[in-house]
Amino acid sequence: MAATGRRRLVKPRIGLALAGGGPMGAIYEIGALCALQESLAGVDLNDLAGYVGVSAGSFVAAGLANGITPRQLCTSFIENDGPRADIIRPTLFVQPALGEFVRRLAALPGLAVQAGWRYAFDRRGLLPAIEHLGRALPTGMFANAPLERQIRRLLSAPGRTNDFRQLSRKLFIVATDLDSGESAPFGAKGLDRVPISQAVAASAALPGLFPPVPVEGRWYVDGALKKTLHARMLLDEGLDLVIALNPLVPFDATHPHRHRVMSGADRPIPRLVDGGLPVVLSQTFRTLIHSRLELGLKGYETSHPETDILLFEPDHRDPEMFIANTFGYSQRRALAEHAYQQTRADLRSRRGTLGATLARHGLALDDAALDDPTRRLVRRRRPAGTQAARTVERLEEVLDDLAESLADLGVPDVAPGRPRRQSPR
Repeated sequence: MAATGRRRLVKPRIGLALAGGGPMGAIYEIGALCALQESLAGVDLNDLAGYVGVSAGSFVAAGLANGITPRQLCTSFIENDGPRADIIRPTLFVQPALGEFVRRLAALPGLAVQAGWRYAFDRRGLLPAIEHLGRALPTGMFANAPLERQIRRLLSAPGRTNDFRQLSRKLFIVATDLDSGESAPFGAKGLDRVPISQAVAASAALPGLFPPVPVEGRWYVDGALKKTLHARMLLDEGLDLVIALNPLVPFDATHPHRHRVMSGADRPIPRLVDGGLPVVLSQTFRTLIHSRLELGLKGYETSHPETDILLFEPDHRDPEMFIANTFGYSQRRALAEHAYQQTRADLRSRRGTLGATLARHGLALDDAALDDPTRRLVRRRRPAGTQAARTVERLEEVLDDLAESLADLGVPDVAPGRPRRQSPR
């Protein structure tokens, strides 16, 4: 989207809008942001006028607003290196919601009695009685607390803050109020006293996977339920340029040629229907999310014609973002590298139109960085040669995870002298 008007002679006010997409979405956004940081001359992604994050994008936006660079986010989330307090492991997203399971299970006997009473005496039929038992089903499979604790720890380091009001830059983390269905822009006036880590957990609470998050007596779920980007939060600030990233796009499987997948082997992409229900649901969800995004962008052209919006997202014909396993360690690195290189290729293919838009704001592409074929995002890892070496490496990962879990419970480090595992260089 290109706003009309003459070239601005003052420093432009730039904002960043990050959509959701689960761990895979955060991986894509970190890889893409690293490419943008290198390629957009005069743009510091840690010194923008405002940030808005939704779901997984809220974690990335909170980090950037706190001065954590895209490369540092890559180190902690993708490569699992750096300070221990900064590391975000994928296992944080898949820890069972034991507390939710216990609460629902404890309510089951009472609900069973009530359902039996309704069926026997109220004569409402069997189906309503069974539906009443549905209250015993957990509202989410995985716990929010581990992620919230790690984000809180990440933002508690010197020079960072977990308080919206102490940030020097505007930050909005958008969740959805479960009871009203309305958007809740944490960080806005009246909702800025909520800790950033709690707002991130609420914004990322995808119904069915994570339970709703209680905040000051109300319950909140994923911010993407209402809108995809929530870019209006920045547009209403009167910014000149908004950079938007959307990781979720429907996959175009109509092209007959073969694609090279991350395993390195060429294979044809089959019809999506052959993938069964999970693939069909994924394509459906992505299509709904993207169509809503397109409608929103068209609306912004009318409501905010003086603001340029640069949208970056995966290629619809690229299978990598559709079939990737985001919880595998090596796969995560490969996916981030792919997002980095794909974004660089996108910038090169749109060099003319992007250059014209950036020039209106006194900005430009860094052609030397963009055309450098040797640039990579993540370091190449040395293969662990033998099965024994791979077993030891995996054991060290498990021990690190166990140590962090014990630390969360207040148990001191049982082996403080053991050096933490570092990725091979």
